[in-house]
Amino acid sequence: MLLVATTVAACGDGQDDGAKVSAPKAPATIPELTKDPLTLSFIWFDWPPAHALEAFANAEYKKERPNATIKVNTVPNANWHDAMFTQFAARKTDFDIAILDSQHIGEAVTNGNILDLTDFVKSNIDVNAYNPYLLAAYGQFPQAETGKRDENASLYGLPLLGDTWTMIYRKDLIGDKPPQTWDEMISVAGKCQAENPGVSGLAFHQANGSDAAAVTYNTVNGVYGGNLWDPKTRKIQGVLNDAAGHEAMDVLVNKMKPLTAKGSGNWFIDEVNAAVAQGKACIAFNWIAASGGLLDPKQSTLGTTREQILDKLGFATLPSQKTNLVPLGGMGMHVSAYSSTANQAEALNFMKWFERADIQKKWAAAGGVPARTDALESPEFLNAGPFNQVYADSVPRMRDMWNVPEYARLVDIENTNVNAALNGAKKPKDALDDIAKEQQSVLDSSGRKGGGGL
Repeated sequence: MLLVATTVAACGDGQDDGAKVSAPKAPATIPELTKDPLTLSFIWFDWPPAHALEAFANAEYKKERPNATIKVNTVPNANWHDAMFTQFAARKTDFDIAILDSQHIGEAVTNGNILDLTDFVKSNIDVNAYNPYLLAAYGQFPQAETGKRDENASLYGLPLLGDTWTMIYRKDLIGDKPPQTWDEMISVAGKCQAENPGVSGLAFHQANGSDAAAVTYNTVNGVYGGNLWDPKTRKIQGVLNDAAGHEAMDVLVNKMKPLTAKGSGNWFIDEVNAAVAQGKACIAFNWIAASGGLLDPKQSTLGTTREQILDKLGFATLPSQKTNLVPLGGMGMHVSAYSSTANQAEALNFMKWFERADIQKKWAAAGGVPARTDALESPEFLNAGPFNQVYADSVPRMRDMWNVPEYARLVDIENTNVNAALNGAKKPKDALDDIAKEQQSVLDSSGRKGGGGL
């Protein structure tokens, strides 16, 4: 294996002992690659970008490495974290590259599950080609409280797919101009629903799984001026559930939820897309990377051609309110510490290839959402989809969640309680207070200091 040493990473901005890690180091130079047939395996959840990546990599990477085959293994989104970390816990993986959510990095790093790529990145990657917020989110741990890349902190991954939410609106029902504020959006959605029986005003993620309901609450919390925590003091109690937090929960449950379809309490990506494609929603929110199918006439009742669909659908950045924050999505690539020597070398070579400027533009044209600035501002990307300009415009507005090893437990608490509030099983105030109390208990019991993310 390539693991030549274990390391205790340098502390980032205000990270205290939260930075103690034991990840094995990748070499700065890519070892000699095998000439034998080799399958490089990824693990991701089942959605269109996973299939696009496999097709793109086998078409393009094979031009340089004809003996290598790329296999992107997929699991249901709800099982994604456990599918990776169960194998990590056994210290044996059937994948070489894990595609981790940004918040998974801390858990993988502190358990020694993925390679420390710091020396490899210094020798092979132009870090200045990326927006520093994106590079930090998809690769760095501990993450600076500013959210921007700390040059003194270690890197454990490189961007695979950028993402954020786009607002999808029916131009034929509400007009060509999208609402500019969150309050205006709710008002327009209510009017549209009243004027169009059978069409709901809004469609958004509400499910108790993955990070669905949590991202929805965090987005509303952000635009109404709330904070998820104080990363310096690791305080959630009294921060998440302050006046701004309660206003956000009230908006979500009492103003937005009544404008959604009956039975939508467990909707996630696919269900929201289906509602839009079937003409059942005036305004919807979804991840940009999952929006391509909305323009497929085979999947839509809004038109028999892409042009007819685009006559009815518009895509815009999220409305602002007290702030203009939008959620950071997307994921990075991370090399399994338990992969074979030959496959770790191939993984490093693939990552160096994938991050090249010309390959990032090809990936963008193939449906990917790039993190390199030159690629996300390129005609190849901006002309590939009507929502891609939304992503480019949203990058400076992004806010991520807490990037700490306790992330999986924190997001489960938030999903469960927000979903309960949306489905009427818990009062909004009680749900938010319970989230803050339970999440604080998780952080306090960990004994760690320092934080990460905003």
